[in-house]
Amino acid sequence: MGPRNLLRSTVFRRTLTVVLLLAGVAAAVTGLVGWYANGVLTQSSERAVESDAVELRAELMGRGFDALAQLVTEKSRSSGGGVYFLAGADGSVRAGNLDRLPNWSGAPGRGVFTYSRGTGAAMTTRRAAGLLIEIDGRPRLVVGRDIEDQRALLLAIYRSIGLGTAVLILIGLGGSVLISRHIQSRIDAMSRASAGIMAGDLSGRIPSDASDDELDRLARQLNEMLARIEQLMAGIREVSDNIAHDLKTPLNRLRNHAEAALGDGRGGDAWRNGLERVIDEADEIIKTFNALLLIARLEAGSTTDGFETLDLSRLVIDVAELYEPVAEEAGFRLDCATDAGLVVLANRQLLGQALANLIDNALKYADAGSGPREISIAVRRQTGMARLVVADHGPGISPDNRERALRRFVRLEQSRSLPGTGLGLSLVVAVARLHQGVVTLEDNEPGLRVVIELPLARPGANTAELGEQQASELETARG
Repeated sequence: MGPRNLLRSTVFRRTLTVVLLLAGVAAAVTGLVGWYANGVLTQSSERAVESDAVELRAELMGRGFDALAQLVTEKSRSSGGGVYFLAGADGSVRAGNLDRLPNWSGAPGRGVFTYSRGTGAAMTTRRAAGLLIEIDGRPRLVVGRDIEDQRALLLAIYRSIGLGTAVLILIGLGGSVLISRHIQSRIDAMSRASAGIMAGDLSGRIPSDASDDELDRLARQLNEMLARIEQLMAGIREVSDNIAHDLKTPLNRLRNHAEAALGDGRGGDAWRNGLERVIDEADEIIKTFNALLLIARLEAGSTTDGFETLDLSRLVIDVAELYEPVAEEAGFRLDCATDAGLVVLANRQLLGQALANLIDNALKYADAGSGPREISIAVRRQTGMARLVVADHGPGISPDNRERALRRFVRLEQSRSLPGTGLGLSLVVAVARLHQGVVTLEDNEPGLRVVIELPLARPGANTAELGEQQASELETARG
């Protein structure tokens, strides 16, 4: 990543901003610590000076000038950092470790002053904080404390914190560059994968490193979306191919019926019969396209306006009663068993149509089987879910073909000779998905068992809560 790209990086700019803010905070803390330390040390020096001044005044008042000079001499020889000067009546040095009255900074007589220590090349100029005391109306006594060590300590504090701040800035800048390059490399990988996908490679996926950070979660969500898009695109291609294949036959029959009617020399009755057959074929084609349109609307989620809280058990019983005469006429026994009080948030018409499709399929394909001529319908409660099962004893579907059988226009070899479009199970899947449910195909030994799992509705649920409530319950029930 070049310097220009680095400066354009949002991560680098944000990290640099944080580093500069931290540096500003460190500088403020440095100033605060120095100010506080200076105040503490200054107060300590002032208290020591005041204490010395009180002691020396008391000595002067109690024992006289000579005793004061003796005490100043003793204090000057100690190693406590005291600075003293006592002048005699003629202004000459009488005692102390200063050779003259010092030069005061600011107001004379109190505060900071400079003095010299040592001789010759070893002489140094130092600072002290002190107090000038008058004796007999003249300034003759200086009491002070050397503050060079205090100033050196403060300077060391400033230098150490300043050095720490500089190191912090350097580490922050280095970290900003490393973080920016790391994140930019992942974003570049995502961009390259996206470019490949936009170029037509729908099998491409955004790289994921299993770190479970924000970018990794985003990559997983994008990959799920891409998988869904790939699935839909594959479905579109498959539908297009199947339409071209499966609708070609009814359209050819439609054309042949029309040609046969036109070529029939018997006249009006023959033409009428031909037109009726043409209409029947056209109705079948229209049904196929209507089923395709309904599946498309269901997969787009555009039919949720008709949702209501309904008793699924009652709906299943009603549909079973409707089909019972049809089953008896075909020589089948229709059994229905339900648990009471299974309330779901659903579209009554769509669920009824899905169940009707399953019963139609069971009647159609069970007739080709050798098992008992019995179709069973059951609705059971299972861990916050309603489990709807339609089972027959027909030829069934092998495990390898079950997922494929749920797709549109897919007709397995054993069903090619039977009437149908291959859209029945696809419609059931679309209805279940609209209701946040799932459809699975299982072995009925012998035969096929189709299972639809739907989330149960909470008391007082409404259509506005459909997606949130049912999605969370489905995840809880299946997790």
